[in-house]
Amino acid sequence: MWDTLIITPFINFLLWIYSLIGNFGGAIILFTLVTRLVLYPLTARQIKSSQAMQEVTKSKRYLEIQEKYKNDREKIAQEQMKLYQELKISPLSSCLPTLLQLPIIFGLYQALIQALASAPIDMLKLTRHIYPALLNVSDLLPLNSKFLWMDMGMPERVFIPGLSFGIPVLAIIVVITTYISSKVITPPPAAGANDQSAMMTNMMNIYMPLLMGWLAWTLSSGLALYFVVQNLVQIGQYAASGRVYWGNLLPKPKQQATKQTTKQTTKQTTKQIAKKP
Repeated sequence: MWDTLIITPFINFLLWIYSLIGNFGGAIILFTLVTRLVLYPLTARQIKSSQAMQEVTKSKRYLEIQEKYKNDREKIAQEQMKLYQELKISPLSSCLPTLLQLPIIFGLYQALIQALASAPIDMLKLTRHIYPALLNVSDLLPLNSKFLWMDMGMPERVFIPGLSFGIPVLAIIVVITTYISSKVITPPPAAGANDQSAMMTNMMNIYMPLLMGWLAWTLSSGLALYFVVQNLVQIGQYAASGRVYWGNLLPKPKQQATKQTTKQTTKQTTKQIAKKP
């Protein structure tokens, strides 16, 4: 079932694009653009949900929950979830496109490995996935897997004279672009540190770039190229909709907030002392 629905269509689509342009790296880039276009309805839904979440966190009822249960994180989380359910908003909807991309990532990796077959047995397995009405294998092989300094079927490394190890440049770019993408598409939090959805978003902003970077470091450079292109396209899609928050990349000034909190605490303490007999 997995081969029929994911692997075989991916292989044929990649090889069909390759047959048009003659470069496997270019085929991966075009493949990424098409998949992002297909997933755009989900992206649009994600943008809409993020906007709705931002409006909710500024609502009077939401702020009342924060104030009423400020010393009970569990109660805050329960009341927030009730509010989200009433408004039919899912805090996890921002993760949906990323989760739906996981089958594409795994399928693309397996398709890359099989499409870049070099051994006779591997080529025989590849022919079993080809749609004869769409492609002629004899006209495609051997595939040109070189793109810039990379071999699309191998993990990417840049070797510098004097160093005994290769530098995973593309993996570093994957980490950077994934982090930037996750930060700039997330609305600035309007709630406090007890906000469960904000905590979850912050965790995703940290772990997702590391996960993608690890995959780019260990697996084929073709998959890493897919990560970079899809991150850039995602930023472009959000920018086109006017939902890019570049300010999230800058460190938040805490000094002013600390001073304001200190002033409020001082005022409250003064009032309590004045009330005592």
